[in-house]
Amino acid sequence: MPDVSAEAPTTGEPTSPRSLAAYTTLRLGGPSRRFLTVGDAAETVQSIREAAFDDQPVLILAGGSNVVVADAGFPGLVVLVRSRGVRVVAEDAETVTVRVAAGEPWDDFVAYTIDAGLSGVECLSGIPGSSGATPIQNVGAYGQEVAETISAVEAYDRVTDEVVRLAPAGCGFAYRGSVFKHSDRRVVLSVDFRLARSPLSAPVRYAELARALGVATGDRVPLAQARTAVLALRAGKGMVLDPDDPDTRSVGSFFTNPVLDAAAYEALLGRAGAAGEPPSWPDPSGVVKVSAAWLIDRAGFTKGYGDPGTVAISSKHTLALTHRGGGTTADLLALAREIRDGVHARFGVTLHPEPVLVNCEL
Repeated sequence: MPDVSAEAPTTGEPTSPRSLAAYTTLRLGGPSRRFLTVGDAAETVQSIREAAFDDQPVLILAGGSNVVVADAGFPGLVVLVRSRGVRVVAEDAETVTVRVAAGEPWDDFVAYTIDAGLSGVECLSGIPGSSGATPIQNVGAYGQEVAETISAVEAYDRVTDEVVRLAPAGCGFAYRGSVFKHSDRRVVLSVDFRLARSPLSAPVRYAELARALGVATGDRVPLAQARTAVLALRAGKGMVLDPDDPDTRSVGSFFTNPVLDAAAYEALLGRAGAAGEPPSWPDPSGVVKVSAAWLIDRAGFTKGYGDPGTVAISSKHTLALTHRGGGTTADLLALAREIRDGVHARFGVTLHPEPVLVNCEL
């Protein structure tokens, strides 16, 4: 397997305040106090150590696709991770393990796996952001999650001041979560993915994708065919970045699908009434995951709801809150609160944000 060459480091001395809006997919966020671009893992660690010595707060930023930054910005050092590289670290007759630098653009890596005939992340095509961000929220879509293929995560532990390599069990993977999310203790430096040698996708699990492919759930298709279908589905929902489409100026799904215990699910069905039964996914443990998009829509917040001149729900996808070009983070959070409170008033279910909120709260 060929290696993908790493991009040359672009580090230097921290600069003066810089607007963070240009580094987020929402195009929102105020200034940093200091700003530094790093080009590899060693520089990432060194910048954090130096900031700790000076007692400065640090924000690690890469693709900026899953963060909401306050209008006030960040009162410390922002470290922009631009490490690059994909290399094979282990292989056998059936699998290949590749190590991906944290700053490697995620969709570039997915495209690499398709070209290399490696199966396991093809249904995660088109997701914006960096590879190092994927274990943080256990990125998932169309029936795949990165937790299924991650074999190790290399991270810098700020508490012990050492670089550690965590096995999947130590990552605490959960639905859209991990030990890395909502905690700044560990900074992801690289991720190892163990992928299958196969020209075919993993069995297609997601009904919508199966329909788009014209196959039954459980079938497998050529990797490139799966990628093309996923990209088309995501583009139709405004989930593939397009500078000319304000519907893509978002963090993707703003709210996670709520996971309810049996009693809460029965209470929801009782309150739903004429709205019908929401799409749901029961788990053998007894909990039920419910569609947040359905709850939002049935609570009266339909596609396009909001202010077309500032922030609004996407015209293509109910779960995406979009910046239309003239808004602020405060505007976005106000819309999110209105939706959260409206859903709770109608259905008794509390929605929780999926992105990381930086120097702000919902």
